[in-house]
Amino acid sequence: MPADIPNTNDLRAATNAAGLSPNQLQRLAADIKKWGLEIGFDRVAIADIDLQQHEAHLLDWLQKGMHGEMHYMQRHGTKRSRPAELVPGTLRVITARLDYAPADMRAAEQLLDQTDTGYVSRYALGRDYHKVLRAKLKRLAARLEQEVGPFGHRVFTDSAPVLEKALAEKSGLGWIGKHSNLLDSKTGSWFFLGELFVDLALPVDAPATNHCGSCRACIDVCPTQAIVGPYQVDARRCISYLTIELKGSIPEQFRAALGNRIYGCDDCQIVCPWNKFAQTTREPDFTPRSQLTDRKLLDLLAWDEQQFLDYTQGTAIRRIGYQAWMRNIAVALGNADPARDIVAALTAKRKSVTPMVQEHIDWALERQRAALENAAETS
Repeated sequence: MPADIPNTNDLRAATNAAGLSPNQLQRLAADIKKWGLEIGFDRVAIADIDLQQHEAHLLDWLQKGMHGEMHYMQRHGTKRSRPAELVPGTLRVITARLDYAPADMRAAEQLLDQTDTGYVSRYALGRDYHKVLRAKLKRLAARLEQEVGPFGHRVFTDSAPVLEKALAEKSGLGWIGKHSNLLDSKTGSWFFLGELFVDLALPVDAPATNHCGSCRACIDVCPTQAIVGPYQVDARRCISYLTIELKGSIPEQFRAALGNRIYGCDDCQIVCPWNKFAQTTREPDFTPRSQLTDRKLLDLLAWDEQQFLDYTQGTAIRRIGYQAWMRNIAVALGNADPARDIVAALTAKRKSVTPMVQEHIDWALERQRAALENAAETS
């Protein structure tokens, strides 16, 4: 992924804050956390940049090829696990958490049983989180600069080779669960993460401890068995990867397991016991959009490309493009309860999409027709 544009103050330059005493740095760290809350973050913490243990896990995961077609994961090498290589001069990372859970999470679980309705991962129903977090992190950096003068810093929001969950764990925001998401015992896992790399020797927070215990709910619930072992997710099997990151054809072996999930998957979070403590978001930008929330699959299939661009403007969904969106909807319709109007709609849509999408429509049509024939024979 492309990196954020660096701040004009290069981290390699000397800063006015370099001469701060330990007591001054301690007070500054407390102020940073207070300012973060005032800006709208739900929690802010500080980590050092030693990620050796996490680097070993990353390299093993890459060696096994579990990143699939996400070639950028390997291309950046150790920059992902060595912040000072990515941004020279980095001494600390300020990590920030922003909750995104909508008010009625129970409805999300029930939606997975409604085969005629498209399920969109809850994080993608509102404004693109990259934009929201980046703006808040820049405000935090500006507030910090008011206090100490020019200093080296750079903002990241899942937009560059950063081990954000490892840094968040080191800073105490939570622990990395068996599903590879960050978990907090007070708030669960429905939150976004952002980072501010700085050249200030701030005091760091204590790392979080793991509280997954013997629970394996996330492992057992995964529709495609993508969690191949505790803390090991094979992206090539993951529905989020298959519906978002994968650009081409979804392997047939996984299509039925997608169910009605057309963008991402939340199953491992829905089932996690810690999410009974999840906090409803206070961020207005994350309010679910009616054009995307719990829409009928046939309505979504009827969108042309301009409607897709209009309805997904400013959301994370837009980046997968219209054809991948149609691909995902076609698979979901193949998994829907059999209906002749589905067959008619898919047949009509086939004329206006790419060969890649046509392949998925053909698969869906075959399943729908077979189910209709079977229903007719048994009636």
